[in-house]
Amino acid sequence: MSDKKMVEQITSMDVDFAQWYTDICLKADLIDYSSVKGCMIIRPYGYAIWENIQRILDTRFKELGHENVYMPMFIPESLLNKEKDHVEGFAPEVAWVTHGGSEKLTERLCVRPTSETLFCEHYQHIIRSYRDLPKLYNQWCSVVRWEKTTRPFLRSREFLWQEGHTMHATAEEARAETVQMLNVYADFHEQDLAIPVVKGAKTPSDKFAGAEDTYAIEALMHDGKALQAATSHYFGDGFARAFDITYSDKNNQLVHPFQTSWGCTTRMIGGIIMTHGDENGLVLPPAVAPIQAVVIPVAAHKPGVIEAATDIADRIKAVGVRVKLDDSDNSPGWKYAEYEMKGVPLRIEIGPRDLEAGQCVIVTRHNREKTIVALADLEKAVAEKLQAVRDGMYAKALANREARTYDCKTIDEINEKLTAGDGFVRAMWCGDEACEDKVKEETGVGSRCVPLEQETISDVCVCCGRPAKQLVFWGKAY
Repeated sequence: MSDKKMVEQITSMDVDFAQWYTDICLKADLIDYSSVKGCMIIRPYGYAIWENIQRILDTRFKELGHENVYMPMFIPESLLNKEKDHVEGFAPEVAWVTHGGSEKLTERLCVRPTSETLFCEHYQHIIRSYRDLPKLYNQWCSVVRWEKTTRPFLRSREFLWQEGHTMHATAEEARAETVQMLNVYADFHEQDLAIPVVKGAKTPSDKFAGAEDTYAIEALMHDGKALQAATSHYFGDGFARAFDITYSDKNNQLVHPFQTSWGCTTRMIGGIIMTHGDENGLVLPPAVAPIQAVVIPVAAHKPGVIEAATDIADRIKAVGVRVKLDDSDNSPGWKYAEYEMKGVPLRIEIGPRDLEAGQCVIVTRHNREKTIVALADLEKAVAEKLQAVRDGMYAKALANREARTYDCKTIDEINEKLTAGDGFVRAMWCGDEACEDKVKEETGVGSRCVPLEQETISDVCVCCGRPAKQLVFWGKAY
């Protein structure tokens, strides 16, 4: 394995991680900037990654009985105001439409920051009986939040996402749905994106506006900062009461249903870049890579080379691999650098000597290891290598997280551990918001989640020394 840097125009991640990230977004053809400040153009290669994410998650949702719908992008101000906590939580980020053409609107319209209120209005119209439940709806759309500081994929004023909104007859069913969808997100991130995550509940101060409970998966990026990768919320019957959603139960009594919502966004693409990328560009997990294998003929002018490369591409395409044959007149070295930058999991090379020997060379992107493979074993070898790429990427990301996770019993210990760089801090908490705030004030790390898998690493709170109630993951976040 060579450590030579193949793409010189990327800023080193050790020199300036933020600039390294932006360089990859631009030079790997993921995004371009638009004339609308804070909004990005997602280019075909970036959008193809999102389409693969969407396809996998959409299949998982539908297997669980969810149906896709589409709601309007505009929310009347009076509708948004029906749930007090909800509107207060989103007020600073809302974009408003005040005119239609040249005429001033009689009521302002909010460009949706999220769609709870729209779903509730609809559910109030269609839920009448216990036979109408559960309602398991999801929509794929864009939302707008007027962020002050933006960065491609991680935080933009308009972004793509999915938002699930479900209604249930009982609190138990709704709570089970909330945890089920958290687990769907966690499994998708670990299995398909090769990103290890911590599943947990948000502290009361960090809950979604209007939720009784908010759950999240938290991932640790290469630079030691945390990324909230997806969330799942239990609303109880608060929205149902605010919107007067009732149904007749089996005893013919009018009661309120219980609600959930859950979502993830194009932020996941940022998570892929910052978890797996290296000095040469993107490193894409095979499940979502637009091109899983690129075939590059070497000395393509020699007899039989192009034909052999074409045959390789056709064979692996036939077994479901997303493949590209690059038979352009660019040099092999240029092609190697180009597909390294784009993070293509496998590079398959074949030249005259390989042809004579009945073999090809497979290079795995995540570690740049070369393997000579007999052409007779091609399909089997490609399948094994794609799995090895996913497994290797996950192991590397997990090793980074474990190396950057610190158990701390005092605020001084947190500060001492973080002198080596950012990471997850595991520390006990008494449950007092004042202590939560003080930890962030004195260390710079905020609470990320209360992990579902609890341990006791101390009997007392990391801040005040009073009896501890919970283990909390803390960290600096994107």
